[in-house]
Amino acid sequence: MRSGNLCVRARAIAHAFTVCRGAAPGVTRPFGAGSHPAARRGEAAGETKSGQAIKRETMGKAKKHAGLAVLLAVLLAGCQTGAGNRPQRRPQTVIDGFAQGGTYHIVLVGDSTSGGLKGQLDSLLWRVDNSMSLYNPTSRLSRINRGETDTLDRFIANCIRTADTISRESGGRYDITIKPLTAAYGFTGDRPVQQPNVDSLLQFIGYDKIRIDGCRLVKKHPSVQIDLNSIAQGATADYVARWLDSLGWKDYLVEVGGEIFARGHNAKGGLWRVGIDKPIEGNVIPGAQLQVRIGISNRGLATSGNYRKFYTDSLGRKIVHTFDARTGAPVISNLLSATVVARTAAQADAYGTLCMVMGLNESIRFLESRPDLEAYLVWSDDRGNYRTYMTPGMESLVLQ
Repeated sequence: MRSGNLCVRARAIAHAFTVCRGAAPGVTRPFGAGSHPAARRGEAAGETKSGQAIKRETMGKAKKHAGLAVLLAVLLAGCQTGAGNRPQRRPQTVIDGFAQGGTYHIVLVGDSTSGGLKGQLDSLLWRVDNSMSLYNPTSRLSRINRGETDTLDRFIANCIRTADTISRESGGRYDITIKPLTAAYGFTGDRPVQQPNVDSLLQFIGYDKIRIDGCRLVKKHPSVQIDLNSIAQGATADYVARWLDSLGWKDYLVEVGGEIFARGHNAKGGLWRVGIDKPIEGNVIPGAQLQVRIGISNRGLATSGNYRKFYTDSLGRKIVHTFDARTGAPVISNLLSATVVARTAAQADAYGTLCMVMGLNESIRFLESRPDLEAYLVWSDDRGNYRTYMTPGMESLVLQ
């Protein structure tokens, strides 16, 4: 297939994908919820040459739309380079499917066999969902929250340890014990309470109200509950990445519900290119309206924002899914989205949420003290104009 025909095909798929992927504006559900996530799509841009066959392991005709975003990015990559100066490209495999209430996409670069990987991957993701999902009443986390068990598995324990570190760094601004709040406001599958008694809930919230003792979770009060939605999908991307490392893969991109971990290089030998969505209400199709593209390798990336996950209550108030654990109130600020690049996707996921809680000015001060983190913040000024802030390291990652 010639490059020109490929471009036409790619744009046709883009149009069909836009038409088919409708969603209720501003409404998404988190980890394990059964709807499309507020995802940032990891682009496989530049990873395959025009006309090269792409091996795909799919979940059947009923679910084939999940892979269109990555496939579209691969196809469009062929439109970006002239026929006379294409670099040598390595073979790649794309694996995609549904997990944790949304989609996942894996791009593997190299000649190693990928036979059977999809079944193994789905089994891993099923185990993670049965561990940490609040939408699965039989998950271990759901049973821990109901007081039916106090035994932790490695998935939950690792998330709690990472979250505890960030909670202490932030003086409790980031806190995974906010489940009573997120449940009261209807963000964990529960029916929202119109006017929840926040003061009565705050007594059960605080990162210092839980601790790990061996393989057990110790709570200071039985009503303390955990919500891992701010870190679980990033942690899942990390688990998949470590699994691929153990199989000997050196170059890959993992995207689970929009949280990303990238290893090595893409098929052209360059950085993995990732698009950050514009944080505007109504932008419900990931990748449809991009703010910027950045290149990453051997790092995790996640974006947090309130422009997709919110609802308006019976009093006309806009209720967002980000809460200040100290006050119990939903956070409203001029910070629209926070994209963080960190050593792991779990850290990027959690620090992105922390930035949304802190707001613009506190986030900038915090990031200036953390050279190990890179960030891209989008905010709105007094006139409603979009403005951006980038850490110095992030500036070097932005692709022109």
